[in-house]
Amino acid sequence: MSERTPYGSWKSPITAERITGSSSSTNDVIVDAATSVIYHLEGRPAEKGRCVLVQSETGREIVGKDVNVRTGVHEYGSAAALVHDGIAYYSNIVDNRMYKVDVKDGSQAEPITPENKAFRYACFDIHPTNPRLLVSVLEDHTNDTPSTVVNTLVIIDTEAKTVTSLVSGADFYALPKFSPDGCKLAWQHWNHPNMPWDNSQISLADVTLIDSSLTLSNATTIGKDGCSNGFLAWANNNTLAWVCDVSGFINPWKYTVSTKKAGPLFPSPVEEDFGGAMWLFCFFPFAIVDEVGEVGVFKAYRNGRDVLYRVDLETGDREEIENPYVVVECMRSVSKSKSKFAFLGAKVDESEKVIVGIALKVPPSDNLLHVIYYPPHNPAYAGTSIEGEKPPCVVNVHGGPTGMAQQGLNWKIQYWTTRGFAWLDVNYGGSFGYGKEYMNRLWHGWGAVDVEDCINASQLLAKPPLSLIDSSRIVIRGSSSGGLTVLGALSNSSNTEVYAAATSLYGVTDLVGLVKDTHKFESQYMFSLVGGSPQDMKPFEKRSPINYVDKITRPLLILQGDIDRIVPKEQAEVVYESIKKRGGVVEYKLYPGEGHGFRMKETQCDALERELDFYQRALGIREGVKL
Repeated sequence: MSERTPYGSWKSPITAERITGSSSSTNDVIVDAATSVIYHLEGRPAEKGRCVLVQSETGREIVGKDVNVRTGVHEYGSAAALVHDGIAYYSNIVDNRMYKVDVKDGSQAEPITPENKAFRYACFDIHPTNPRLLVSVLEDHTNDTPSTVVNTLVIIDTEAKTVTSLVSGADFYALPKFSPDGCKLAWQHWNHPNMPWDNSQISLADVTLIDSSLTLSNATTIGKDGCSNGFLAWANNNTLAWVCDVSGFINPWKYTVSTKKAGPLFPSPVEEDFGGAMWLFCFFPFAIVDEVGEVGVFKAYRNGRDVLYRVDLETGDREEIENPYVVVECMRSVSKSKSKFAFLGAKVDESEKVIVGIALKVPPSDNLLHVIYYPPHNPAYAGTSIEGEKPPCVVNVHGGPTGMAQQGLNWKIQYWTTRGFAWLDVNYGGSFGYGKEYMNRLWHGWGAVDVEDCINASQLLAKPPLSLIDSSRIVIRGSSSGGLTVLGALSNSSNTEVYAAATSLYGVTDLVGLVKDTHKFESQYMFSLVGGSPQDMKPFEKRSPINYVDKITRPLLILQGDIDRIVPKEQAEVVYESIKKRGGVVEYKLYPGEGHGFRMKETQCDALERELDFYQRALGIREGVKL
């Protein structure tokens, strides 16, 4: 029989140990185009965050126990492996070298690039007629400062074990793809100060192959100027498909080699995003699913979830596919002859009704604000024993800030809701998935728009007519850029007392310091988000929580990794020492060996339990204990 107990004090079978101890994350889907065998990259917190290449059907590991299949390209790492005709090629972040291994006999892995810890490889493609040649993105950290790191496209000769420069000149490259006959190469590229979702191009060149020497000629750009062109794939030798946001929404485009013409795939724009921000190379939004290259399956984002379309690449006709998955990522073609494709998918158990999607109108401008609300839910409890009690609420701020909270089942969210907390994901202005206009709300507004959107969402859910949460027991948490939003809400906002407590996980505190000491990929990103210039840092000073620490009066928990390259620990420690010095309530935990994002089981478990304990003390939920 269900019992009634005050919100926030429910006992839950979902423990931090259970979530992190046996869990692993699937980070990418990899398909051997020659054999149609599916593999995936698996992150394992219990093995200190090691990433492993696994054959999906059998669960068999392809790499040795001392291998970590990751890459440091763009620091975040992605697209670290490829399998072709039974041979796996991968980057081992332990030494940054590329290796190959026969997946069938488990033979000893063989290095295919010279020893050079400064070289980082990602985004591979095999030449169709000479499989000893592999095209790759190379990020050269020989001179390891944001302005001196060099990104190029290279050819790796997997037998000679040589690396040869192929394309250079742009600041960044991504997704080099050979046409099926190997006669052409296409790739994505962009330059500072743009990010790939702001303004990026696609180029195409002829391939000349003499023995094992590969050269390019007649390179030309084919994407739409002044917008984002990305996630390219060959449908056949005559058709290259990608997605472009020139209409204001990310829609499919194609280029026809025979006519040398590019244009939108649909007769008229569709107001849905058929793709997202390319933080990771592997977030691919479509797959070609027929032998002649005339049909693709594309994902689009609508009303807070992903939907799938079957699209005719010749006519642009589309038909929605029935799909129980609310999150679809890393789409891959498996067997064109059988119209099979694979992806990473996440579901939500609709019978429990754990998710409510809400589009709120936020005063004073009446901008739409997208949030996802999870009410408290635990089958063992019928609700609260206190008449009229509303639940405490954890407001979560996603990172990026050009990111998005999605609706797929997340056990860390259930960790909170099964204990009697509500959970609110805020897709503040600047989040992707709602069109370019919504994403551009954050242009020159980071640290202000996101902060006020979170505050407005929290207050709107607490007051009539919704009245879903207790206005006096709202806490806010965020990681990375979300941490800046958290600290801004506490120190530099229209109402610094909305939140009863907060947690910053490796959060940005000093924007001036971040600009001076960050990595190449994001080194110019902040000027778009905040404004200003290298000569004018006033907007950065104005939005930096580190300059308003004296205004933080609410209890704050800071969780930080000691080898974080993106947000150095020194940023967190300045905030901690300042609050502590004046007698404020602040707690700080530094995790050895952790970088930007916690990978180890012990860290993930401790961070979750520590955060729960902190809120229960801050909100007075634990009897006799109050911060």
